[in-house]
Amino acid sequence: MENFFKLKENNTDARTEVLAGITTFMTMAYILIVNPLILSETGMDKGGVFTATALSSAIATLVMALYAKYPFALAPGMGLNAFFTYSVVLNMHHSWQFALTAVLIEGIIFILLSAVKAREAIFNAIPMNLKNAVSVGIGLFIAFIGLANAGIVEQGGAIVQLGNLKSPTALLAIIGLIITGILLVKKVRGALLIGIIITTIIGIPMKVTALPTSILSLPPSLKNVAFKFVGWDQILSKDMFVVMFTFLFVDIFDTVGTLVGVSSKADMLDKEGKLPRVSQALMADAIGTVAGACLGTSTVTTYVESASGVAEGGRTGLTSLVTAGLFALSLLFAPIFTIVPGAATAPALILVGSFMMSSVKKIDFDDFTESIPAFLTIAMMPLAYSIADGIAFGMVSYVVLKLLTGKGKDVSPVMYVLAVLFILKFAL
Repeated sequence: MENFFKLKENNTDARTEVLAGITTFMTMAYILIVNPLILSETGMDKGGVFTATALSSAIATLVMALYAKYPFALAPGMGLNAFFTYSVVLNMHHSWQFALTAVLIEGIIFILLSAVKAREAIFNAIPMNLKNAVSVGIGLFIAFIGLANAGIVEQGGAIVQLGNLKSPTALLAIIGLIITGILLVKKVRGALLIGIIITTIIGIPMKVTALPTSILSLPPSLKNVAFKFVGWDQILSKDMFVVMFTFLFVDIFDTVGTLVGVSSKADMLDKEGKLPRVSQALMADAIGTVAGACLGTSTVTTYVESASGVAEGGRTGLTSLVTAGLFALSLLFAPIFTIVPGAATAPALILVGSFMMSSVKKIDFDDFTESIPAFLTIAMMPLAYSIADGIAFGMVSYVVLKLLTGKGKDVSPVMYVLAVLFILKFAL
């Protein structure tokens, strides 16, 4: 373990990495429930999607652990699964097989882009101030996810409003927030994980945590969802290009944004703001997407919840190796892993959001051509409920402000290209 993952070199140890891996899994295990529910609305077999979700998450995270050696976990992305179901299938009236084929093509293109280091060039082109802003924006984004999952905030009013704090779900989340906060103040190792477990237990008498009827279960069959692709007549259609390009565009910037934000918080970036072995991390993401499409699920991407494991001290691939193992185990112990309610993981997400706010201190607020794009990046992620859209607003405003104030030479050619692509995306 020491020789392969270089634990001492990364100022960590096996115990810390294992706790971090478990914490990451606990904060993102909800995808095992939510993804099958969303994709089943297309007519896909819910049981098959559950198995595909767990397997693709395990495969992609294992590649991240052993190839990239980073503490980042992967799973079918929220938002991308919603686009798959509600836009491609229900609104555009395509079959789920059509959408799954688009995901496969996207994944193959991802592998090619990763092989020629095109995605690495995008990562490296983002200015340091924007990288720090991405970290802060993701912090607000995942905190908002936690607050929404707990029902502390909900849709209403002008846009959102305070939820019913008397509801058992919201009340349990608040209790968990206090408990986890106290553990953090007392510097208890594994505070986030312990907080999740205690909150889950407290949720039993409150009837928020549902006890499983069994412990072991055989994983549902993949036969109804795996390798279900359309023919060449649909693959070569205009609609396929539009759908595939949208999956590709959103996935690129969701992944890059997550890698930037989480690695920035973990101090993994070098002096030039680059992430060593970023091409390997991006390749893990691409392989996960292809594997997911073949198994029968939507686009697999790097998860912002990885920040919870990083906050627990996870710094190497051992963290993600543990998370991958737990995803594999979930196939047999699904009744246990899926009892953790959103109210129990919400406190961890909210507090990790507060941890990631510290990167705001590294942003240059004296130069408005730097601070305004940084602010838009931070604000738009939670408000647009999209990492990719937050990055888009930040990049476009950065290029425009620099160009129109005589500082165009400060902008890299890659940033100009990305800004034009973002503008075309919104215009078209």
